[in-house]
Amino acid sequence: MNITHIVENLNRGGLERVVLDLVKLQQQQGHRCQVVCVFERGALAQELDAANIPVHACGKRRGLDLGALSRVRQLIRAHRTEVLHSHNAVAHYLAVLASLGLGVGKVINTRHGMGGMQRWNRAEMLYRASLACTDAVAMVCAAACDGALEHRLVPRRKLRVVPNGLRVQEFAVASPAARERLRQALGLPPEARVVGTVGRLNWAKDQVSLIRAFSRVRAALPDSVLVLIGGGTLRRELEACAREEGVAGAVRFLGERDDVRELLQGLDVFVLSSVSEGYSMALLEASATALPIVATDVGGNREIVRHGTTGAIVPARDVESLAQAILGLLRNPEHAARLGAAARAMMEAGGSLEAMALRYAALYEAGSPRA
Repeated sequence: MNITHIVENLNRGGLERVVLDLVKLQQQQGHRCQVVCVFERGALAQELDAANIPVHACGKRRGLDLGALSRVRQLIRAHRTEVLHSHNAVAHYLAVLASLGLGVGKVINTRHGMGGMQRWNRAEMLYRASLACTDAVAMVCAAACDGALEHRLVPRRKLRVVPNGLRVQEFAVASPAARERLRQALGLPPEARVVGTVGRLNWAKDQVSLIRAFSRVRAALPDSVLVLIGGGTLRRELEACAREEGVAGAVRFLGERDDVRELLQGLDVFVLSSVSEGYSMALLEASATALPIVATDVGGNREIVRHGTTGAIVPARDVESLAQAILGLLRNPEHAARLGAAARAMMEAGGSLEAMALRYAALYEAGSPRA
């Protein structure tokens, strides 16, 4: 099939990583793919360049930009697109508008998070209107599907659940050698206990609560260190929070990294303190690395982390519960290792990229009325 994926951009993030991996696999399976970025190409576009998969940027400006819309339309037509697969709201309504009258066989949208469901702003209103010309909307977890129904975002007959997947076999599991390498790289003593998280430094990930919880962990276990991997607008605020909590010397901000997988292998515990999530790629990657996990009970986190089996689920913004869950794993490394092994086994059983691609292939081929 000729498949066009429409995204806002290919900057670093969970959505963008899912799209890259899916497109590369679809191309390997014999489909003819392209990615159209409504705005800029983004830092990850070079991965598709290396795989000879076209990535086009349309440079959309704020507001109605007829030039960018025309460019999207030209790219859809020139590719002889049979399947138009958009990602999130803005990319979708622009894709639908640009494709009107082109005879695209199947129009699919994926909503990658929980955001926007309760909003009635311009973008969400345009999105809802565009669903009249949409065959199916994939939600990345059951919780997001339930939310879409609750807020009447998408008609029930068009909703599907397609969990994110990744190339599990490409993830090496955490090991003593990797832990030693990380501690040497960070200038830490060999006995240091390292807690880590991956994600944008923004309100949704609530690293403020994580730092506050870590100050309690550090008070109980003075050799513990917190590593934050990722960039974002709240870095200065988070650095100030670490100083206020008295743990600035034990909190390391590593920024954007190209070696996230290697860093994960050196952690003792992975933590996700979000107040809003869809189906977190960070949790999937931590699970594939065989790390014990502490995650907040939001979005699809509970669908990835099985409480008591692969990690611990705690209430969002509950600093004390977060701290106690982290301490429980650090104090019992044998139990933590068993949880991590179970997480890896779960990913091998049903969290693969191939399983996700099969579900999308079924959506592409299904007969489903748009009306």
